[in-house]
Amino acid sequence: MRKRDNRLKIGINASYLRKPNTGIGQVTFNFLRKLSESKVESHPSADEAGKSKDIEFILYLEEDISKGFKLPDNFSKKIFLPVYKRDDLIRKIWWEKILLPRFVKKDGCDVFVSLYQSPTVLDKSIRHIMIVHDIIPKLFSRYLDNARKKVYWKLTEYGIKKADKIIAVSKRTEKDLIQHLNISTDKITTEYIDVDDSYKVETQNFASLREQNILKKYKLNPGYILAGGGYEVRKNVEGVVRAYKLLLERNKKENFLPDFPKLVIYGKVLPESLSLATPIEKILRELNLTKHVILLGEVPQRDLPALFSHAVMFVYPSHYEGFGMQILEAMNVGTPVITSKISSLPEVGGDSVLYCNPDDIMDIAMVMKNVLTNCELRDQLKSRGMERAKQFSWGKFTEKILNIIENL
Repeated sequence: MRKRDNRLKIGINASYLRKPNTGIGQVTFNFLRKLSESKVESHPSADEAGKSKDIEFILYLEEDISKGFKLPDNFSKKIFLPVYKRDDLIRKIWWEKILLPRFVKKDGCDVFVSLYQSPTVLDKSIRHIMIVHDIIPKLFSRYLDNARKKVYWKLTEYGIKKADKIIAVSKRTEKDLIQHLNISTDKITTEYIDVDDSYKVETQNFASLREQNILKKYKLNPGYILAGGGYEVRKNVEGVVRAYKLLLERNKKENFLPDFPKLVIYGKVLPESLSLATPIEKILRELNLTKHVILLGEVPQRDLPALFSHAVMFVYPSHYEGFGMQILEAMNVGTPVITSKISSLPEVGGDSVLYCNPDDIMDIAMVMKNVLTNCELRDQLKSRGMERAKQFSWGKFTEKILNIIENL
């Protein structure tokens, strides 16, 4: 590794700090929070004189960070945008592919960390670590429904291949990288991410007045069925709705629940014209469910722990996930989880959640009924989920990246 004035410069793409409600935004925030708390000031390896090298971190941003996010003295910020400032793929390519590498080289970074898969390709003298969350556009062609998306993904594939080291957030993503992008196994390591601390029960009182006010804000009573996490077709919200319809009709005949819970779905409703979008409002009308299903729309991150904790269950039969942060969020607050038995989701859930076939509406419905009618099972899932959630840690994730930097 290069040495400059006994100082090791590490650059970090922290762009997604401006999008805190996204998964990558949460990863960026919590990694940087843990990194700043660790007070990393020197590199353990010695230079020729036997002295440890000081470490300087440079955060590269499109917008300034909030005033509440305090950075240690060995952190600095670089904020810049191209002349074209509209937040779309043109700006994204311009920033990640052209401007960012120029600034990183100009600043003399020795190592650079991309906190998500991107088109960024750096000078060979700079060691590049890239975190890859998934390669969904490679696996689902409908994500590449226009020329700009195709160009962006082509550049991203090249960026992944050119990185010196890749951190996959699940074994599923690691296998996809090997199988579909022909990435060498010795170039990839897997380290699981975690969820925001707001979901940790040690820091929350979910019976507090604040939690009650959040339920009032959304006009909810405890005991609803929760779903959501996005209306992309692969998230399979439609599967949840159709399974709910089956249960609702069956309950009218069998009356296995005297007070059948409402289905609550969170997430920004996408225009029905988008090929990736689930036409949720149309489906609810066709199934005559508009009085039984509540669409919350986009919910601020600060409100989600309360919404999870007061649900009787969280149902997430996604067809594909690079990790599955939503089910870990539910597990942390003790909400029983039903999810798919495919993709990366069993890696996260282990034996602490119930699994279903995402392609079988009847299977989803029967697993939901099992949870609704079995109080003992719900208690077991709650304790198992909270215990398993302890295995995931931002500290471990951050330490893994620092160890990789040390051994580059």
